[in-house]
Amino acid sequence: MDMLIAGLVIFLGIHALRVWGEGLRSALLLRLGPLGFKGVYSIASLAGFYLLIVGYGQARLAPVALWTPPHGMAHATVALMWVSMVLLAAAEIPRNGIKARLRHPMVLGVKVWALAHILANGTLHDVLLFGGFLVWAVLSFRAARQRDRAAWEAGETNEVPPVSGAATIGAVLAGTAAWVAFILVVHVWLIGVAPLPGMAV
Repeated sequence: MDMLIAGLVIFLGIHALRVWGEGLRSALLLRLGPLGFKGVYSIASLAGFYLLIVGYGQARLAPVALWTPPHGMAHATVALMWVSMVLLAAAEIPRNGIKARLRHPMVLGVKVWALAHILANGTLHDVLLFGGFLVWAVLSFRAARQRDRAAWEAGETNEVPPVSGAATIGAVLAGTAAWVAFILVVHVWLIGVAPLPGMAV
């Protein structure tokens, strides 16, 4: 469990610089330069991610139950994951209406992903992992909206490209395809757990 916690602190900590460490981020950028900062950022992220993955795998061997998820919660999680996948796809496809409307669909996608998994899992290591990401996503989205508001009040223009209906449909289809792939193949391959009861592992 210690390794999982350390991984979460490092990984989410380095990704939270835009939330509460803007001053530190600016100082590091000035001292290290853009390339040096990206190098340190990448190394810290990879180290944190490694510790997180290994620590989570170790914690799964001796789970500590906090509660038993209600019957049917796995199906609700799968449905929420469709929303998450569409949001994540929308973050990468230019000119789609989802991104134009929500502005930060990736952070929202992480928020939905984390919430969905908390609903379906009642063990301590799951609460630590997904709860940590949920808190990070909530704070990151709030910080991003504050930056948007500050830029608007300062008169800075951040023009959004014209929305394309085809791009919006493409985001939904890409997210849906990723969702189906995760349900049928990827989740079992990566995690070793079937998303729905009764599915073959």
